[in-house]
Amino acid sequence: MALQIANPVVVAKVERLAKATGMTKTAVVERAVDHLIGETIGTADKLERMAALLAQLDRIPERPDAFDPLEWDEHGLPK
Repeated sequence: MALQIANPVVVAKVERLAKATGMTKTAVVERAVDHLIGETIGTADKLERMAALLAQLDRIPERPDAFDPLEWDEHGLPK
């Protein structure tokens, strides 16, 4: 499927980058799209993995013999 870029500034940037890197224009666009996907979707994946890790930590039972150097008030805040 063909992709047409109507903005001459964008076309010039792609051509300049392709020439500077020795890559084809298609490869330059693909790499840019992959990078943007990594920034946006990759962030969501990282947040999901972090949430899963925190959920695992929350499943660790409290130990009655654990030492807590802080005193806590009735609102769950340190005194």
